[in-house]
Amino acid sequence: MKTLIALLIVLVVGIGAYKIYEHWNVVKERGILEQKAAAGADIDPETLPGMPWQLIVKMREAQQAGPERLKLFLDECTRFPDVKDPRLAWVQLDYAVLVSNKDPVEAKKIYAEVKKRTPPDSPIWPRLRQLAKTYE
Repeated sequence: MKTLIALLIVLVVGIGAYKIYEHWNVVKERGILEQKAAAGADIDPETLPGMPWQLIVKMREAQQAGPERLKLFLDECTRFPDVKDPRLAWVQLDYAVLVSNKDPVEAKKIYAEVKKRTPPDSPIWPRLRQLAKTYE
């Protein structure tokens, strides 16, 4: 009888430990997913609205050509009413990141402008929070 009770106690402790381990894995996975979402890792800038399809090729060329060309592209975009946030803000943040080594004052100014006009429910808000440590 003692053997049966000891075996039952070991079995209950083993099952309890296994359930705790399962719960710990679920909590850990949920934390990793929340960190990715908070960092904006699941955002594809190509799917953000606010950039007419006619300008997407020019935007890609400007991004590949460097910060000077991207600045010219952004200046040209101001005359198009169809170019708007959140895509415009994402490209401006790209420019701020590119220019931050050469002109940190300009990068901080652009970051502040984008942050001022971006509401907290915007899809680019996680990226703004991620860059806050650098530009504030």
